[in-house]
This record gives sequence, structure tokens and C-alpha cells, in this order.
Amino acid sequence: MTGNAIQPDMIPAEAGLKVASHWQAQLQRAWRDPVGLLHHLGHDPGRFGLAAVGTFPFLVTEAFAARMKAGDPDDPLLRQVLPLADEDLETPGFGPDPVGDAASRAAKGVLHKYRGRALLITTAACPIHCRYCFRREFDYASDGLSGTALAEAVDYIAATTDIEEVILSGGDPMMLGNHKLRRLTDALSSIPHYRRLRIHSRMPVTLPARVDGQLIDWMERLDRQVIVVVHANHANEFDEEVSRALSRMRAAGATILNQAVLLAGVNDTVPALARLMETGFEAGALPYYLHLLDRVTGSAHFDVERDRALALIDELRKQLPGYLVPRLVEERAGAPSKLPVI
Repeated sequence: MTGNAIQPDMIPAEAGLKVASHWQAQLQRAWRDPVGLLHHLGHDPGRFGLAAVGTFPFLVTEAFAARMKAGDPDDPLLRQVLPLADEDLETPGFGPDPVGDAASRAAKGVLHKYRGRALLITTAACPIHCRYCFRREFDYASDGLSGTALAEAVDYIAATTDIEEVILSGGDPMMLGNHKLRRLTDALSSIPHYRRLRIHSRMPVTLPARVDGQLIDWMERLDRQVIVVVHANHANEFDEEVSRALSRMRAAGATILNQAVLLAGVNDTVPALARLMETGFEAGALPYYLHLLDRVTGSAHFDVERDRALALIDELRKQLPGYLVPRLVEERAGAPSKLPVI
């Protein structure tokens, strides 16, 4: 399978449970038809120029859609998930693997780009399909962490003694059932040089019900430092339920960071960025990275020019304390780290 299109067998289920948990039930009710969501929001779908989705279908949770403003065709949350005909345009410099994932494959399910840390592709599934996703064409069938691949991944990390941090990514690692998360971290726990666990997840924002008692219990029992990097691009993505989810993870000992992508028509103004950083911090997430767009095929309509990005950050520094100004970065294939944009 190419892309992170959700399939019925990807809906995670706890071992022995016959009834879906609250968050799983919410996930099963997610919007899968852009026309239906547009009607729900009071829009005429004909005015949007929708794309015919194929290998990267439309998917957005009810919780995320509930924060969209009815009747506003420029709603910044709607814009992130709506498949537009612009996705079908061929744009020079945009391709299927903009950050060099394929070249960094160290073992099945393992990407090893940067010294000291390795990334595990835990699942293909996500609770929401952001149209700018840099892994929208990723070959999860070949590189996903499933079956015997977990043992091979653990063996690779154990043999590579400079890996101190393991990053759970995907897809979205919180799409895994709690028992699968425990199995994964239990398998890593005997590696002496592994010191930190980083979890990259959009679920606390897009499906905050995922942060349930069992997830918190798993997090509290981890014997390594835990960093959760959530992903919100606009202040409207934070509400009371999201704040409660972040608070529960912080109480379990996790450090919470937020990374965002600079997106045209979503957050490419100083007021929007300032409000994002302040609102996210009030909810419990410290600003981390602001990424230039990863130039994946179909995402050119989100691109913000480098000079404009620099001007936005310069102005943001004048308005916010330093701890609320994210690092403006870009990811280039083959580079030894995220690169600061200067």
C-alpha cells in the first residue's frame, strides 16, 4: 500500500476487547467524504474545485471538524484537510520523497538520518489526512514496522550504540492500541544506550479522546524520559479537550512540544503565528519547530517563500518572548540535521 490511507484492519483494537473504546468509536465516525463535510459546514461543494482523491483519501475526525467555522470557506482547519484540484498540478521541485526517507532506511521500519536518534515507522494509519503530509506517498508496505520487523528494528538499535533517542512516528504511533505500544517499548527497554523516547503524534490535537487512562498508565510506567511532540498549525486547533489531554500527559511526566508547518492560507501571517504560539503554550505545549513546507507532490499551493518566512519570524521575535518563538527550519535530504533557515 502506498500512502497512509486508513484501512479497516488498521483500526487498532485492544487484545480481547469486543467493543471499541471511546476513541476508537470516534475514529470510526470520522468524516471520509469531503462533500459531506462541506454540506455539514454549510458550504456549496461546487465552489471549492475538489480533487478526486485516490491513494491518499480524505479523512478528518469529528473532533477536529467541530472546531471549523461553519460558513467560512477560508477556515484554516478546513484548508489543511480539503483535497483541492491544485493537488493534481505538477510543480517543479516537488516529488514523492522530499526529505530523503528512502535513503535513510537502516532496517525495515527504521529510518536513521541523524546521529544519536532513530525513527520507527510504527504504523501507516493516521486519524487525519493533512493534504501537505510529506509521507503521503510513503511505501508503508515495504517500510512499515509490522510482524518480525519489530525484532529487526530493536536489533538494529541495540547494535548501534550511539542511538540514545528513539522516535515513534508513522503514520501516527498513537493509532496503535495500548497493548501494542507496551509491546514496542518493552522490546526497547533492555537497550542500555537508549535514554529517551520521543513520540510524534497529531492525535492529542485531532482526537484528544485518545489520551485515555490506559495510555496514561503506559506513559507513567515508561522508564525513560518521554517527549511528546504534537502538531498544531493554528490556534483554533486547541480547545479545552486538547488542553486536558496535554495536561494529563504532562502529569504523567512527558515534556510536551508543538511543531507546526508554515502553510499559505493557514498561518502565514504574524497575528496567526503569534496566536498559535501563545495558545499552544497556554494549553501546555512549548513551541518547537516551524517547518518550511516539505515539498511533496501535490502540496505546492501551501508553499510560503523563504524570504517571507524569514520576515514573519523576524516580526514574531519583536512581539513574543524568546521561549515562544519557534525555530524556523527546513529538512533537506542527506543533511545531518534539520537546517535553520537564516
